Amino acid sequence: MSERVFVVGVGMTKFEKPGSKEWDYPDMGREAGQKALDDAGIEYALIEQAFMAYCYGDSTTGQRALYELGLSGIPAINVNNNCSTGSSALFLGRKFIQGGLCDCVLALGFEKMEKGSLGMKYDDRTNPMDKHFTDMIGRRGFENAPPAAQMFGNAGREYMERYGVTAESFARIGEKNHRHSVNNPYSQFRDEYSLEDILKAPMVYDPLTKLQCCPTSDGGAAAVLASERFVKEHGLEAQAVEIVGQAMTTDFESTFSGSDMSLAGVDMTRAAARAVYEESGLGPEDVDVVELHDCFSANELISYEGLGLCGEGKAGELIDSGAVTYGGQVVVNPSGGLISKGHPLGATGLAQCSELTWQLRGTADARQVDGASVALQHNLGLGGAAVVTMYRKDG
Repeated sequence: MSERVFVVGVGMTKFEKPGSKEWDYPDMGREAGQKALDDAGIEYALIEQAFMAYCYGDSTTGQRALYELGLSGIPAINVNNNCSTGSSALFLGRKFIQGGLCDCVLALGFEKMEKGSLGMKYDDRTNPMDKHFTDMIGRRGFENAPPAAQMFGNAGREYMERYGVTAESFARIGEKNHRHSVNNPYSQFRDEYSLEDILKAPMVYDPLTKLQCCPTSDGGAAAVLASERFVKEHGLEAQAVEIVGQAMTTDFESTFSGSDMSLAGVDMTRAAARAVYEESGLGPEDVDVVELHDCFSANELISYEGLGLCGEGKAGELIDSGAVTYGGQVVVNPSGGLISKGHPLGATGLAQCSELTWQLRGTADARQVDGASVALQHNLGLGGAAVVTMYRKDG
């Protein structure tokens, strides 16, 4: 028998443009972590284990951030799984409680980033994405554009070629997510744009304009996870949100089978989603709100299908019909998503967790999805790992 696992506290910083604010990663970790502890109403001394999520930093950067909360000698593990790092820490924390090893753990994510597009830090060793880029270049070549934009842009191109989706469908995702972010005080950008604005923004890599691409960001986010026993002992039932399903997948042979969408992770997404639906006993038709990894609008579009929100080839129709915003079938990225909210790699997955926890508690203010009781999270990192998580709030 596995233990039930609940999110009992969440917190995050506002996401900021790198270099725009005088702070460092310990400040991000302290603010996000303390907010999560305060939200749970517990002291740091009750945390039995911590998982710290970051991509850019020296070896024990996680401990340095954690020390801002206390020095209690607990086991502390640093996690780095590219853009899915934050939800990978969440995944590990859940496993420890689910297996009965802990009653209360902390997942703490943060990132202090550099301005501009992501690049490689080490040029004296094998690039961990070498298989991905070799596969991509052999099929599509390489242009003078950010590598990640090309990887996901090519996935979008393949979907267009297969199903006749137009550039406007991708742009509608950018329009939707920027519009949603207006109501999010934690978002790096809070400007609303018309569809024409999105389409006429500078082209990064066709069909992706600048307003369809997530920015680099500084920021932190955290979640306190607890067992059912801990929830009852501390009277946290009213705020506890249960993780009823969760799965992590890594690359399959199909990743390198000649498909740009597979190369961009859609097979990992599909397999993780299926496992989550099986574990939770819930399906995409039960979901009220989704936080989805929209590093680029193309990834949101192909992930609709990967998560089962629509049938094969129907992702363009889903966004074009208004089905994934307020008043539609399901609200996707009420936070503004990565495109508007920002993408500090280690914090992103835990910021998604925070947003969905607020949504299911009914405390998301102007972003609130009416009657939300089931939520789905999708966090993807190339190289690669996908983490899909299902949340439910009873009562």
